[in-house]
Amino acid sequence: MDLLPDRLKALWASIEAKQRSADEYEPLKQQWLDEYKKIWSDALRLPGFTDLKTSLLTELGKYESIDDIAEVERRCRRAGKDLTAEWDASVNESDRASVEAFYNTSKAEIFGLLWWHVIEDDETPLGYVLANLFALQHGKGSYLDFGSGVGSGAVLFHHSGFSTTCADISSPMLDFCRFRFKLRDWDGDFIDLKTTPLPENAYDFITAMDVFEHLYDPIDAAERLCRALRPGGHILGRWAIEEHDERRGHIAKDLRPTIERMKEIGMTEVWRDDWIWGHRVFRKAT
Repeated sequence: MDLLPDRLKALWASIEAKQRSADEYEPLKQQWLDEYKKIWSDALRLPGFTDLKTSLLTELGKYESIDDIAEVERRCRRAGKDLTAEWDASVNESDRASVEAFYNTSKAEIFGLLWWHVIEDDETPLGYVLANLFALQHGKGSYLDFGSGVGSGAVLFHHSGFSTTCADISSPMLDFCRFRFKLRDWDGDFIDLKTTPLPENAYDFITAMDVFEHLYDPIDAAERLCRALRPGGHILGRWAIEEHDERRGHIAKDLRPTIERMKEIGMTEVWRDDWIWGHRVFRKAT
């Protein structure tokens, strides 16, 4: 099955060629997005839940020992403002230790990321579904979610049969990932990147979702990820910085040198989404 960006691009080409009506574009786009949403929801919902939002809020409530799901939702909805306030009060962006300390203390980050994965306001997390479908086309194997955050990508990949590793610099995030796997009675590996290096030649597929803009040394990260891939393995991520991006935590301002370094060390671009979310896939030389 073609991936969503390729399907949308082909659909639009057929419209421009007068083979289909322009009125078909939005309904088909929504239909295909709904298919991705179903894959996402089916993987992330806990047993016994039919609604993704209720399941995710209940899961976070269990972790935070909050019985009132409405209170969990309130904290999720205000997480963006809370995170901004926490960042401005405690972080010196020129000091790497200051940034890492923020990620090891912020609770708003967990609430904000999990709310993002409800897919109520933004469909971008469905990029993980895109990644999963691409990976499944190349066979199941070992998977690393680099910058795993709250671990939803890892849950999706484990649900579809991959052996799964979460890696992050945030100890609280990794604790939450462990909680989510334990809640499902799943095995998984969890790497705290502050203290533990990635194993070499260990993974068939890696995602780096909205990660590289947060890094002080994205070239070093790309080199480490390349070493962590098995020959012939793939990495999917986004390597783009919006002009005048001043969002909190977006440290890197130009990722073009990172892409060039990846090519120098044997990574070849094999697929690109130039239609909806902007992801790219690189393959390690065999």
